[in-house]
Amino acid sequence: MTERLSPGDPAPDFTLPTDKGDTLSLKDLRGRKVVLYAYPAAMTPGCTKQACDFRDSLGSLQAAGYEVVGISPDVPAKLAKFRDRDAITFPLVSDQDKSVLTAYGAYGEKQMYGKTVTGVIRSTFVIDENGVVEHALYNVKATGHVAKLRRDLAID
Repeated sequence: MTERLSPGDPAPDFTLPTDKGDTLSLKDLRGRKVVLYAYPAAMTPGCTKQACDFRDSLGSLQAAGYEVVGISPDVPAKLAKFRDRDAITFPLVSDQDKSVLTAYGAYGEKQMYGKTVTGVIRSTFVIDENGVVEHALYNVKATGHVAKLRRDLAID
């Protein structure tokens, strides 16, 4: 079973390629709050809905001091296509070997259509300005999750 993070844990650092062809490091975001969300695959219906919900909420999240970063095992070229197709306005990072997803407990066994499979566990992590996990939410729903997260964070 994949080890899951809990509030108070240090957020595992990473440096990963982005949808724009550069790299993003968690340590570069120190001093800001970060919403890091893990999703299984770009351009699938659920992941598109979730990304668009984050996109549509980005203004209020940023006004409350949060940066949003999406992470999946997709290659950067697919992430760029996803960004362009759906006008995604926050960074998408590529974790092709799933090492960062695994470190966050967001890759491992999950239930899918009544079967146990191995894959990305749709998850969201709220990380404080010092790199400490404030919230670790696993098995979140693609639809309605961003609205619930905003309520939980008292945004709006």
